[in-house]
Amino acid sequence: MKIIIHYDGVSDVDALMYVKQVVSKGRISNDGKQYCYCTLFNNDAEVYADRTATGTDTFYVVRKLGPDADEKE
Repeated sequence: MKIIIHYDGVSDVDALMYVKQVVSKGRISNDGKQYCYCTLFNNDAEVYADRTATGTDTFYVVRKLGPDADEKE
């Protein structure tokens, strides 16, 4: 099994922490075959999960900063 993480707008450590939280909830999408398709966090971070036919889990972690958000990481 392989896990791939793509991320933008978050640090390496934060990307791992977000993915860890999604993985800890288990495979709850697609009748228990995939991790949650989309997880939203309170600080505007979002994690999208996909699973390929070969069994690779890919996560996309993004943090969308709005006009009033603190730009510092």
